[in-house]
Amino acid sequence: MSQAELPRLTVIGTGYLGATHAICMASLGYDVVGLDVDPGKIEKLRSGQVPFFEPGLPELLTKTLESGRLRFTTSYEEAADHGDVHFLCVGTPQQPGSDACDLTYVDAAVRGLAPHLTRRCLVAGKSTVPVGTAARLGALLRELAPAGDDVELAWNPEFLREGFAVDDTLAPDRLVFGVSSEWARERLIAAFQPILERGTPTVVTDLATAELVKVAANSFLATKISYINAMAEVCEATGADVRDLAQALAYDDRIGGRFLQPGLGFGGGCLPKDIRAFAHRAEEIGVGQAVSFLREVDAINRRRRSRTIDLVRELLGGHLNGKRIACLGAAFKPNSDDIRDAPALDVARTMHGLGANVRVYDPAALDNARRTYPELRYGTSTLDAARDADVVVLLTEWTEFREIQPSALAQVVRHPRIVDGRHALDADAWRAAGWEYRALGRP
Repeated sequence: MSQAELPRLTVIGTGYLGATHAICMASLGYDVVGLDVDPGKIEKLRSGQVPFFEPGLPELLTKTLESGRLRFTTSYEEAADHGDVHFLCVGTPQQPGSDACDLTYVDAAVRGLAPHLTRRCLVAGKSTVPVGTAARLGALLRELAPAGDDVELAWNPEFLREGFAVDDTLAPDRLVFGVSSEWARERLIAAFQPILERGTPTVVTDLATAELVKVAANSFLATKISYINAMAEVCEATGADVRDLAQALAYDDRIGGRFLQPGLGFGGGCLPKDIRAFAHRAEEIGVGQAVSFLREVDAINRRRRSRTIDLVRELLGGHLNGKRIACLGAAFKPNSDDIRDAPALDVARTMHGLGANVRVYDPAALDNARRTYPELRYGTSTLDAARDADVVVLLTEWTEFREIQPSALAQVVRHPRIVDGRHALDADAWRAAGWEYRALGRP
């Protein structure tokens, strides 16, 4: 398919998912318009600034803007006029005071776009939504669009990992097309032609199945993470070592070692809210019992945060009040500045509330953390955060924290005590250097 034959794409929503998708698709040769109702976000992108931390994306934004294949707008009319395929990439956060998914932004995007759709086109949802949403949005599109039945809806879930989003967009491990017609399937094939030509596995299915894929995948992943952390609780009660247990389990190819990593647990803008929304939706449609285990998966995950604080308290002789604590990490994972439901900041804030003198450092997430939690104190580097600390707590497994020399850190702390909340450090090396080392699930 020549560049002239490629469908023109629009991306509705330029947050983490949308901006990444727009930039990457333009890099593949598509003519792309990104739309957002936030003028500030659009101005940043137009000027070549990515409004979040993602390795490799700023350079790709500069390249695609210079190519002329990517532009940004706040006009639904302009987007509708441009696009043959419109990707919905707006956020679906957790509703305040509920486990349910907030579809406000998805509904607003459809209602904003539909009145300007005057010719045949495909709207493809990428946002993570409760099953049944696509059928409702398809009916809404047909009702509001001047083109009526010439506007079709498909669902194409995203599987981005923060810190690896460029690779996950350009070379995904699979594509899922939820469609209601052969025409819609052909449109999505055209919209991903360069990726499909590389042999990317593709699942073509119905709308409901496509909606379920992302939440089912995240639920499985969350369950695996919480499983090994549940085993850590058992190890703590028995004197066993969860690291050795995980290693032994990993050799079983039915289980595998990926994400069988004990520690502080998962956070971020996807796994926690997705499993809660999945359980909530299952209850709404009468199958809540089938996924009731997800409530315990969530509970196990939350308990790791309080148990981490327990380890700190034990190292400090039973109380935190007035103690200096260095918290290494604020983002929910390395290679990201995302602090949504971040276990690291949850632990830091709780210890601050218990009277500790907490200082936080993170290589990428400090600005977001300062804006959201101004009550905390922040360091300018690892050594600055750790200066005169009574205990150091590793909460996000950034490479620079993994590689720090125990002897270097020992020179600035008041007492050489460390809680490894991510099982990221060599316990023997730290103990040999004179540190008191503690980690969840280890003797």
